[in-house]
Amino acid sequence: MFTFLLWCLLFVLCWPLALLALVAYPFIWLLLLPFRIVGVAVHGVLEVIYLAITLPFRLLAAPFRI
Repeated sequence: MFTFLLWCLLFVLCWPLALLALVAYPFIWLLLLPFRIVGVAVHGVLEVIYLAITLPFRLLAAPFRI
């Protein structure tokens, strides 16, 4: 909702720029999509590495939890 209000403000102040942003947004989203996919994959790999490193400590601490 906030983004829409900002776009409306931009439309009032400079309508050609607002229309350009409206047309360019899907293309920019498609251009950035591979980077989002790589980010999700890297996050998953780092999470697996973190869990593999901390697994022994969690296994040693588990019997002592109440």
